[in-house]
Amino acid sequence: MQTQGPVTETQPTPEESVRVRIGALTDDVKETFETIARRAFDIFERKGRALGHALADWLEAEAQFLHPVHLELSETDEAYTIRAEVPGFTAGELDVRIEPQKVTITGKREAEEKEAKRIYSEWPSNRILRTIELPAKVKVEKASATLKDGILRVALSKASPAKKVTIETRAA
Repeated sequence: MQTQGPVTETQPTPEESVRVRIGALTDDVKETFETIARRAFDIFERKGRALGHALADWLEAEAQFLHPVHLELSETDEAYTIRAEVPGFTAGELDVRIEPQKVTITGKREAEEKEAKRIYSEWPSNRILRTIELPAKVKVEKASATLKDGILRVALSKASPAKKVTIETRAA
């Protein structure tokens, strides 16, 4: 995957550290979108170019390329924590991109070579992409991510809440 923006490293822990990047990932999303679009067109052609099934073809192509990332977002007064299932991915195959109010998790691993032609498979795909909109802004420079037992944990400190200023009225 291409690297964009500054990289912050988490402190060494017993778990595997995951790279945390600050900023958008437009090139990675564009590449994934184009790959899915090509596959959706292949499905469209395979089905005899039948019109009216564009969404179904797209969803089928997406399911073939992207493993669904199940996640949980929890909150305390000071922070958010994201726990995401990323089975089979190593820390080196994952990227976590942090923006003030958005987190994007991407992963890409090399496919295992098979000697025989695959007829059917329920193994998860070799790519993941998941974007999470956060309810409030976070301090991107304080984000950290760790991977343990197929669970990615992203810790995000909340940005300072907006300060409320009271308006005083003056007698004229």
